[in-house]
Amino acid sequence: MAEKTTRRNFLITSVAVAGGTVGISSLLQKKTSKAAKSPAIMPERVLGRTEVKVPIFGLGGAGTKTPLDKEDREGEALAIIERALELGIRYLDTAASYGANEIYLGKVLPSYRSKIFLASKTYEKERDGAWRELERSLKRLNTDYLDLWQLHSVASPEHVEKIFGTNGAIKALEEAKEQKIVKFSGVTGHHEPDVIVEAMRRYPFDTTLIPVNAADKHHQRPYFPIVLLLARQQNVGVIAMKVPAYGKLFQPGGLTGIEQAMGYSLSQPGVHCCVISTDDVQQLEENVKVARAFEQLSNRQLAALEKRTVKIWQDSTFYRAWG
Repeated sequence: MAEKTTRRNFLITSVAVAGGTVGISSLLQKKTSKAAKSPAIMPERVLGRTEVKVPIFGLGGAGTKTPLDKEDREGEALAIIERALELGIRYLDTAASYGANEIYLGKVLPSYRSKIFLASKTYEKERDGAWRELERSLKRLNTDYLDLWQLHSVASPEHVEKIFGTNGAIKALEEAKEQKIVKFSGVTGHHEPDVIVEAMRRYPFDTTLIPVNAADKHHQRPYFPIVLLLARQQNVGVIAMKVPAYGKLFQPGGLTGIEQAMGYSLSQPGVHCCVISTDDVQQLEENVKVARAFEQLSNRQLAALEKRTVKIWQDSTFYRAWG
């Protein structure tokens, strides 16, 4: 118990002395003028058993072109984060492995902390490594707790055995929840859906972050409906990722734009929200506009979108090779 107390005090002290937060006064001043231009409110859904309402669209923290995780593009990254908050985005997704993203978020979020749902992840599969990443994440994010901490990229049976082993990462997760450093627990994966199902059967995770798009449906081992079905049975919150597959879905003959990509993912039974990264503020604003106008697609419309990805699914599900 002494170790836990020391760890908790260390985290609180680290956050208290962390500096470099971005001033929010200018941000608040800009809200009044821009609110008139975008009065629509983004739909919200309850994120499974967390009982927390979140907007259906959240900001992802990493990507191939986004400045959000690039060490040499701080100005662009901070502008995107600030604009996201102005537009009503409250779900922020990051990870210990997302380059500089946690640092950037930590410079903006403190004044908004009580109003946002902050999720981070650890790729470590053993207890001590997971704790080290959690402490680092909290320090970089300039906070003393996470709303959601996720076991990141659980891709193989070996990962599952390590996580639930004698010194597995699940112990760090349980200890962090006990100490109220972490509110909710999650598991993520984009390699093998059966592995995610096994992890969900072994532990009552609050959420899962998985690929949900019209191309993944054609994969030999699709993530849904198998994971979505179990998630609905267990009331697990589902966050969709790889929604536009880094733009690969927008190839000739594929989907026509983010409206179709987001509409498809958010119309799947059991999906509560999605996280998508962005290349710049303009793209962010377009994505938010689409999310605000979201309407549930019919089964016929969903089937039509799946048909558009028949010839491009292999190239569009490249992320399934990531272990």
